[in-house]
Amino acid sequence: MLTGNIRNQIDQIWNAFWSGGVSNPLSVIEQLTFLMFIKRLDDLHTVEERKAEDLGIPMSRRIFPEGSDDKGEPYDNLRWSRFKHFEAREMMRIVDEHVFPFLRQLGEEGSSYGTHMKDARLGFSNANLLAKVVQMLDDIPMDDRDTKGDVYEYMLSKIASAGTNGQFRTPRHIIELMVNLMAPQPGDTICDPAAGTCGFLVAAGEYLREHHPQMLRNREQREHFHNGMFHGFDFDSTMLRIGAMNMTLHGVENADVSYRDSLAEEHGSDAGAYSLILANPPFAGSLDYDTTAKDLLKIVKTKKTELLFMALFMRLLRTGGRAAVVVPDGVLFGSSKAHKDLRRMLVEEHKLDAIIKLPSGVFRPYAGVSCAIVVFTKTGVGGTENVWFYDMAADGFSLDDKRTPLLDAAKLGARPAEALGEDEHAKNNLPDILARWQALEAEAERPRTAQSFVVPAAEIIATGSWDLSLNRYKEIEHEEVDHAAPAEIIAELRALEAEINEGLDRLEGMLG
Repeated sequence: MLTGNIRNQIDQIWNAFWSGGVSNPLSVIEQLTFLMFIKRLDDLHTVEERKAEDLGIPMSRRIFPEGSDDKGEPYDNLRWSRFKHFEAREMMRIVDEHVFPFLRQLGEEGSSYGTHMKDARLGFSNANLLAKVVQMLDDIPMDDRDTKGDVYEYMLSKIASAGTNGQFRTPRHIIELMVNLMAPQPGDTICDPAAGTCGFLVAAGEYLREHHPQMLRNREQREHFHNGMFHGFDFDSTMLRIGAMNMTLHGVENADVSYRDSLAEEHGSDAGAYSLILANPPFAGSLDYDTTAKDLLKIVKTKKTELLFMALFMRLLRTGGRAAVVVPDGVLFGSSKAHKDLRRMLVEEHKLDAIIKLPSGVFRPYAGVSCAIVVFTKTGVGGTENVWFYDMAADGFSLDDKRTPLLDAAKLGARPAEALGEDEHAKNNLPDILARWQALEAEAERPRTAQSFVVPAAEIIATGSWDLSLNRYKEIEHEEVDHAAPAEIIAELRALEAEINEGLDRLEGMLG
């Protein structure tokens, strides 16, 4: 957990950027990403130096070469630990004219940590601002992985709170819920085809560290964790840099965070490559058939991105692979042929496990659209017996644009630190969702009037449109109200009318 002091330090860095003229929150994060990356390179080099010194052997890996760069500047001066002591204008010269070209060179050489730095540029021209930010970053204690990750997560949360480009962030507690529902295992190969800041991949990594700590003591599993488990795609280079840094600072050494237009490129090379997909892809509307990958159109012929992404998930999953993904409500009940085809595939060709309806304010203030989490397993031969439905009414936060917490921090999220009372459950349904998911057998006994219930696949198929909207199956209890017989009501009305007429007659007599 971040202390209040560290939060204040980050807030001060943020304010320094704003007062220095860098006002786009995404630009602030991008520049902080570059600076933290530069600092990390120096930390890695220092570790190698100490190892060589302690063992009395030459350095096995030099990040900063010996000698000088092609402009005559000693490579030693490009190291964070060296230039942080320079005077502001000299620091600016070194960072702008030497450090950033060095980063771009790393990117061209294709090193795992330099891949996303090919077009790195210093985004501000104020030397005093650079010196101030370097000093502030240097003062933040980021010695352990948890603190590094938390610092970066807190910075990323500011993209959302600033109200710009917030669509890149799925709320952390919703990510936590989806990861816990899927319970990643050490042998999984995990993919997010619309990775953004890599929130799902980071959360999956943290889940594995907590629930399978022995994994990192096993050489083969540790190698898989650092080099083969995590895959994230995006077509925004800024997001790729931020996502790659997020994974690095959360202790994943070589995650595959790479450039890809997931809906436009063919997927032959990694079809069936992943055992787990976690995603909240952007649903921007429609694409042209010409720009859409042909292998996706074979699954479902449509221009709608939400359906194409569902086809993509089916394509990328291996048989037996599972997915938890966010979709707009229209996917569940849309009446077009493509909508029905997709739902038919989910129910009849694969194993549809659950539909969790989200309240419409979950993604505010960026979008008020109603969404649901769809959980399914790819089988290719069917297997759906019952589908579990849950009507999430509250996620722990107000459902307006402010998204104010409704409970103490210890009672928020899918796995709160403190147990919730019955009245508190009404403000945060996430722990209940997780508890019921882990005891699905008992759900079969619950009535359709409850918050969660199961529906047999045969009933869904019988609709003829494979309708998956919760309201189609939910039953509402109406309280019985006793009404008086019509004859009694008419008699009462006549009595009232007679009273009124009598009163009017008296009034006329008094006035006359």
